[in-house]
Amino acid sequence: MSAEGWENRMLAHTGAITDILCEYYDSSEEPLPQPGNRPYEFYRIEEFDDPQFPSSDTHYRIGDWEVVRVEQYPTTEPGSNYDLIAVCYCQYAPKPSPLMPVPNTGISIDSFGGDAAAYQQYLESNAKSEVYSC
Repeated sequence: MSAEGWENRMLAHTGAITDILCEYYDSSEEPLPQPGNRPYEFYRIEEFDDPQFPSSDTHYRIGDWEVVRVEQYPTTEPGSNYDLIAVCYCQYAPKPSPLMPVPNTGISIDSFGGDAAAYQQYLESNAKSEVYSC
């Protein structure tokens, strides 16, 4: 943003200087996005902040961008962190969508890699903070 004329290179619809809408790193077995899919847009509304995670997103909506083409690039570099890189090309296609609250994912023993002692310590710590909170 220090380069002269950067204001003229901003994308009007996002206010960004890059044309990358979003990046996702996914190690699940879920299928790749397909044409017609839409990435989510996330928002933080201060009055809904969770004191435990004060700067986290609180709401989301289905985005105004629609996937129109997907290209896949398998990685061939030995020891690469990724098996495949997918690039989704999108077109701007506004679609009204309500804001929805981000679901509380909850904390379980799995959040601590199965470490029962660490999970128990968290529960005890959280219980104490609930007792003393105003």
